[in-house]
Amino acid sequence: MVVQELLTVATEGRGTYEITDRIQEVVRNAGCRVGTCHVFQHHTSASLIVTENADPTVRRDLETIAERLAPDGDPAYRHDLEGPDDMAAHIRSVLTSTEVTLPVSEGRCVLGTWQGVYLWEHRYAGFRRRVTVTVQGE
Repeated sequence: MVVQELLTVATEGRGTYEITDRIQEVVRNAGCRVGTCHVFQHHTSASLIVTENADPTVRRDLETIAERLAPDGDPAYRHDLEGPDDMAAHIRSVLTSTEVTLPVSEGRCVLGTWQGVYLWEHRYAGFRRRVTVTVQGE
């Protein structure tokens, strides 16, 4: 059995947006008891991460490190068509990931106690990000 659903995640600018519950709902509706759930976001200036979901300072610290690794407006960047956060957003996306694959057991994605799945928006402007969730199993 394979089920695929397209989600839209509205962002309000740079930051993390938890999508765990929406992914779990797709798995639940698919009726998959055991298998895999693949999550892919369709953009080059956002990413997907699995990280701590209890303490928001973890995600703030991740943003701090991302700012050090890929600062906005670096004069070395040639690509700045959409503003000073443009190339930095692309770099942050490449350093993280556009997809995650999660095991499915007993009808839900298997995550650790403090883990959540987040769309990480790397641009300052808000966007409507597309995320494809594919569930495969039995």
